[in-house]
Amino acid sequence: MAASTFLLVVLLLGFSGYSAAEVSSRSTYIVHMAKSEMPASFQHHTHWYDASLKSASDSAEMLYTYSNAIHGFSTQLTPEEAEMLKFQPGVLFVLPELKYELHTTRTPEFLGLDQNNELFPESQSASDVIIGVLDTGVWPESKSFDDAGLGPVPATWKGTCEVGTNFSSSACNRKLIGARYFSKGYESKSPRDDDGHGTHTSTTAAGSVVTGASLFGYAPGTARGMATRARIAAYKVCWVGGCFSSDILMAIDQAIDDNVNVLSMSLGGGMSDYFRDSVAIGAFSAMEKGILISCSAGNAGPSAYSLSNSAPWITTVGAGTLDRDFPAFLSLGNGKNFSGVSLYRGYSEATALEMTPFIYAGNASNSTSGNLCMMGSLIPEKVKGKIVMCDRGVNARVQKGTVVKAAGGVGMVLSNTGANGEELVADAHLLPATAVGQKNADLIKSYLFSYPNPTAAILFEGTKVGIEPSPVVAAFSSRGPNSITPDILKPDFVAPGVNILAGWSGAVGPTGLAVDSRRVAFNIISGTSMSCPHVSGLAALLKGAHPEWSPAAIRSALMTTAYTAYKSGQKLQDVATGKPSTPFDHGAGHVDPVSALNPGLVYDLTVEDYLNFLCALNYTETEITSLAKRKFTCDESKSYSVRDLNYPSFAVNLETGSSSKSTVLKYSRALTNVGPAGTFKVTVTQDNPNVQITVEPESLSFAAANEKKSYTVSFAVTGSLPTSTLNSFGRLEWSDGKHIVGSPIAISWS
Repeated sequence: MAASTFLLVVLLLGFSGYSAAEVSSRSTYIVHMAKSEMPASFQHHTHWYDASLKSASDSAEMLYTYSNAIHGFSTQLTPEEAEMLKFQPGVLFVLPELKYELHTTRTPEFLGLDQNNELFPESQSASDVIIGVLDTGVWPESKSFDDAGLGPVPATWKGTCEVGTNFSSSACNRKLIGARYFSKGYESKSPRDDDGHGTHTSTTAAGSVVTGASLFGYAPGTARGMATRARIAAYKVCWVGGCFSSDILMAIDQAIDDNVNVLSMSLGGGMSDYFRDSVAIGAFSAMEKGILISCSAGNAGPSAYSLSNSAPWITTVGAGTLDRDFPAFLSLGNGKNFSGVSLYRGYSEATALEMTPFIYAGNASNSTSGNLCMMGSLIPEKVKGKIVMCDRGVNARVQKGTVVKAAGGVGMVLSNTGANGEELVADAHLLPATAVGQKNADLIKSYLFSYPNPTAAILFEGTKVGIEPSPVVAAFSSRGPNSITPDILKPDFVAPGVNILAGWSGAVGPTGLAVDSRRVAFNIISGTSMSCPHVSGLAALLKGAHPEWSPAAIRSALMTTAYTAYKSGQKLQDVATGKPSTPFDHGAGHVDPVSALNPGLVYDLTVEDYLNFLCALNYTETEITSLAKRKFTCDESKSYSVRDLNYPSFAVNLETGSSSKSTVLKYSRALTNVGPAGTFKVTVTQDNPNVQITVEPESLSFAAANEKKSYTVSFAVTGSLPTSTLNSFGRLEWSDGKHIVGSPIAISWS
């Protein structure tokens, strides 16, 4: 991967020279420029950018100039100035800045990396892989950044360790090889992580081995990242106010220059066309340089059409559970017991809260939303000395406990509602507490409402492993279909994202609340934010083992070897429904890195393939230029189809009411042999008899490595179509008897 030698200058300029009225009406815009159209009179593109800006505003200054992620700059303008700038020569788009949000060690064992570590070579290439993490920064003192046993920093690394508030260049070492920060100057200027999220994600991806790790004794054992020999480069783009697209783009721009191999971004925004989405735009540029981009799908599940980061050049990761739990049982005065979860550990190391008076928060408040335990909503006289049952929703789960504690309560039962179902997420509560699912919650409330003097006790049972079934798809994990491009199936797969132990910041307690004075070296949190860096680390492992593989080949290997059933043969479950999950929930399935090391065949993709995909979306030349950073004209004589993008999955969209005889959709694919010579035969399974799936040819023979063979899949409607929207699912597999190259199929009627 060629490294650019052009040094980027970050211009963080204040508002000097602006009137108060101008400042209040200004907002940040990202300006995309057609660099190839720069007039010959300018010696450098930054001079041209500045002249273009000055033509629309005398006082505006550039915040950042971009050379890799996009061609252009960011600045602060009034709406009128932004409109004027749009019409300047060479300006492609003037887009308002978007705000992105964070999608907030049993894992190596669960993924089979402990018994099969010898399969991943301890070669120099494994420790030459660099993972760039765009997040809240890094806490360099974490033991997970210990560089013992690592060789010199890779010669390909072009980055640096930026000095900032409470952060010196000596904070970096041979594990944490780089740290930078990007902000518009409204907070302390430093790569230091005051939030914890960035340290958690980076150590999940590539943290060093740390023995004796736990959170208050929960999840005890050895903590390690997925790729313990990979290097970490931290790019701080998220602050208290959020993660802003101008900063994200500049961080990607710099990471490309720095020569990272993998980019991990546990953040997302709304759903917009790819040429308007800064993450998608920056990711396209990174992909062109051979960088794999791993992003979280989002935490907006279980609603359909809820995922973000859906561009096909982004690897989109949903969340599943581990086989580990933290049980905390609730015993009622009527003798009945209910299971819940908790990470509470009191200063006295108490393992139980004895039988205590018990009250429902809705009956201890004058507020209409008193059941939610909002700040100041509980009546102390009714709560003092009691366990309080609070419903989930609106405010943070751990904050509800502080509200109970402030009102004099001694314990809490956190109750799931219909929005959460049976999904249980453990928290390090500040008072004795347990969280229960909706079904148990309804039974507990029935007791509370029918007994005159209800009582309860909580028993904390520590850490349990071997929980079955596992994994299950997390209810919060965002789901398909893909709202931007329905013919591309997303998410790509799921990875561990519930109750994950990893490194933490020393600046904040495990709950993140200001009142939490506890400090921990490791924390247990949940979200697709946690599943994303698992895949980033696994991608680094595969890159180390197969340096020649493209980002698309690495993703393909992880997708086609993912599993969709337990060892018992039963399908993966969705905790939101209690029923089998579908490809709209789990994508290709749950990652299996050991199998991905030797996938047999891969679906590869080139930059040109993605450009043809943009043509198939009917993007204009200007829209394509903003993504590709060069002029690319779609061939009018050529027929482009999204269905021809060589993706390792199939999303088939049929219209209700169309003629069954004319409804035949064809998909073309090509497989590349990355294993020994062999013949692969295809099998197709699906659950809808009204759609006939035909694969031609049914057998593919490969004589040598890197040989490519093509095939087509036809989906023909053979029976009556449903009268309402309906989904059906299937699977296509190529096998030579040793390898199974699997692809999920999702068929939708609209």
